[in-house]
Amino acid sequence: MKEYHVFYAPELPENLQLPEEEAIHAIRVLRMKEGDAILATDGRGHTYEGVLAEVSKKWCRMEIRRQEAIASGWHGRIELAVAPTKNMDRMEWFAEKATEVGVDEIVFLDCRNSERRVVKTERIEKIVVSAMKQSHKAAKPIVTSMTPFQDFIRRPFEGQRFICHCYDDSDVGTTAPMLFDVLNVAGAAQVLIGPEGDFSIEEVRAAISEGFRPVSLGASRLRTETAALCAVHMMFLKKMKR
Repeated sequence: MKEYHVFYAPELPENLQLPEEEAIHAIRVLRMKEGDAILATDGRGHTYEGVLAEVSKKWCRMEIRRQEAIASGWHGRIELAVAPTKNMDRMEWFAEKATEVGVDEIVFLDCRNSERRVVKTERIEKIVVSAMKQSHKAAKPIVTSMTPFQDFIRRPFEGQRFICHCYDDSDVGTTAPMLFDVLNVAGAAQVLIGPEGDFSIEEVRAAISEGFRPVSLGASRLRTETAALCAVHMMFLKKMKR
């Protein structure tokens, strides 16, 4: 596939002026001029092809010549709720790679054993936008700030709900099949990934009582960000449109 640059302009098509950061990149880095072809997305599943109609030092305006609605490459909705690690670099890496693979929402969970209680989603948003553009996607994943575990599991959700944990089957009273094996292709899916110290047993039991099904990601013991990306990848592969 030929490489090309995608610009993010969330106010399209009503506002044809690119956001300042995107405009500066187009003008100063890519040295684009009036009349140059441009491709942008609103991050809501639409792309806009056109040309630069006006260019200044810090702003530019595009003229739309073609608009297209782009369907996601997977069936149903993919959501991942994860307890953030103490080192935010690892969560930033996860958010970037999950966006590249394909995810609709990333939620940060505040659990009993969480190593971090605060997440600055502004930086995560920028990373997600960059990954969306780099991977040529038209929809930006929603990034949801820290949410108490108990509040999240009680949040209404239409679809399959899963929780990954490291306890023995006897501890929770039910087996944990592989996520890939039990995931339905159609419909929405939601997976919970705990902190480095795992969910507490009370949290696991509370999630099960709210309709979450325990699942496994394999025999290896994974770090939080690895488990989160593994879960996203499994969901994407199972739900990928062919």
